[in-house]
Amino acid sequence: MQKLPIGIQSFAKLRNDDCLYVDKTKDIHRLITSGTIFFLSRPRRFGKSLLVSTMEAIFKGQKELFKGLWIENNWDWTQQYPVIRLDFGEMALHTPEALVRSLMASLKEIAQAHEIVLETEDVAYQFRELIHKLHQSKKQQVVVLIDEYDKPIIDNLTDLERANKIRAILHAFYQVMKAADEHLRFVFLTGVSKFSKVSIFSGLNNLRDITLDEQYATICGYTQAELESNFDAHIELLAAKEQATKQKTIDEIRCWYDGYSWDGFNFVYNPFSTLLLFAARVFKDHWFATGSPTFLVNLLKERNDVKLFLEPIILPAAHFDSFDIQAIDPQVLLFQTGYLTVKKIEKSQFSSTMLYTLGVPNEEVNQALTIHLLASYVAAPLSVVSSMQEQMMQQLLDGDPQSFERNLQAMFARIPNQLWGKDEKYYHSMLLLWLNMLNFKVDAEVNTDKGRIDAVWTWQERVVIAEVKYVVKGTSNKLLDEALAQIHARRYYERYAGENKRIALLGVAFAGKEIACRMEELA
Repeated sequence: MQKLPIGIQSFAKLRNDDCLYVDKTKDIHRLITSGTIFFLSRPRRFGKSLLVSTMEAIFKGQKELFKGLWIENNWDWTQQYPVIRLDFGEMALHTPEALVRSLMASLKEIAQAHEIVLETEDVAYQFRELIHKLHQSKKQQVVVLIDEYDKPIIDNLTDLERANKIRAILHAFYQVMKAADEHLRFVFLTGVSKFSKVSIFSGLNNLRDITLDEQYATICGYTQAELESNFDAHIELLAAKEQATKQKTIDEIRCWYDGYSWDGFNFVYNPFSTLLLFAARVFKDHWFATGSPTFLVNLLKERNDVKLFLEPIILPAAHFDSFDIQAIDPQVLLFQTGYLTVKKIEKSQFSSTMLYTLGVPNEEVNQALTIHLLASYVAAPLSVVSSMQEQMMQQLLDGDPQSFERNLQAMFARIPNQLWGKDEKYYHSMLLLWLNMLNFKVDAEVNTDKGRIDAVWTWQERVVIAEVKYVVKGTSNKLLDEALAQIHARRYYERYAGENKRIALLGVAFAGKEIACRMEELA
C-alpha cells in the first residue's frame, strides 16, 4: 500500500518517495495547452502547491516523474522551458519592505541558477529583466508559476494601511507580465482569494479566471470515483476500525469531507482532510483545526449574522469579482476560504444573470465553524464548548432534562451581561448556533403537513423533537407549556412514527435571562 502524501507539496518528492498520487495530469494538460495566463482560487490546503509543483516538473521536462500517469505519453518531453516559480508562502510578509527583500532574493536565486546577472534594483524591473534574459539565453519562452499570490495581503488584513502598501507592490510586480507577452509560454497564479481586477490585476486583459470553470472544477480535490479507486484499501481499514460496512463507511466519509464545488455539478473531497482521515482513522475536523480562522470568526461575530453559513445564500456571478480589501464582503470571504461552496447554479427568472446558491460543504466545516464561533460568542475556550456538546448530546440520548438544562444555563450564562435583553438579533444568533452545535436540523429543513418544527435531533434509535420559545419578559414555565402543547397539537412526532425509534419531546424556554427546558418521552 502506497504511503499517504500528507503535507507533501513537492511533486518530485511525492513520486520519488512512492507516495499515492491521484492523477490530475489530464486536467493539467488541458489547461497548459489552452492559453497563456490563468488564475485559480481554491481554499487553503486544497492541493494548489502540489498542482504548481506538478506543472513545474512538466515544463522542465522531467519525464521520469510521470511514469504510469496519463501525461507520460501525451506530452513532448523534448521541449524544456525555463521556469520562474515564486511561492509567497515561503517569504517574509510582515512589512512591505520585508516582502520586497524576499521577492528580490527569490528572483536573484533563480537568476543565479541560470547563470544570469540582474542589473536593475527595483523589484518589478528585476522581474521583467529576468523574464527577458531567460527567454534570450534559453531560446524558449518562459513559464511563470506563482503560488499563494495573495498571502502578503491576507496576512495583513488587520492593518489596512500596510495591506494597501503591499497591494501596490504586488500590483506593479504583476503588471510586468502585461508587457512581456511575447516572452511568456504559460503563466499560472493561484491563491485563496480573488481580489477585484482593479486592485491587483488591472491591465492583464488576457488573464483567464478558471475558479468557477466547469472544465477545471476537479483539478484540485478528489472526486467520488477517485476516492473509491485510489483509496480502496484505506477505506477497508477504516471500515474495519469503525465496525461498519464498506458502503456505510463511504457514506460517512462523504458526509464529513465531500461537498466542495465551484460549478454546482462536480463535487470533490477536501484532499487534506481525506488524507488525515485515512492516516488517523478518526472522523473529526482535520482541515479546520490546522488553521483556526480568527479573522473570519471575528468578522462573523462583528456582523452578528450566523445565517451567513446556517442558511443558503444566493449571489449573482458578478459578486465573486467584487472582493476588495477596503470593503470585505463576508459572504464572498466565506466562499473563497472554503467555509461555503457552490450548491447549485441557475439562471435568473428576470435576466440572463446566473445565480449561485452557496452553502456549507460538509459536516467537518459545519461542526468546526459552529463551535469556534459559539466559543467566541460566549467567551469560552474551545475545550469547554466541545465538552458541553458531548455532554448535552449524551443527555439527550439518556433523556436527562435536568442535566441538559444545567449545561444550557451554564453556556448562556457566559454571554456578556450588557447584551442580555438589548439585542435580540445577537441572542437569536446564539440560539441558532447552539441548535446547530447539537446537530439539530433547524427551521425549514424539517417541515410537516401541519407546520414547521423548530428543530429535530436524530441519533441512531433516538429522535428528539424540540420547540423553542423566546420572550424578552415573561415566565419560563408558561413558555414550556406552550412549546409542548404546540408539539402535541400539531402532532410533529407522527413524521417519525413507525421508524422504531425512541421519541422525546423537548420544550426549551428563554424568558429574558431565565432558561428552562422540559422533556417528555412519547409512549
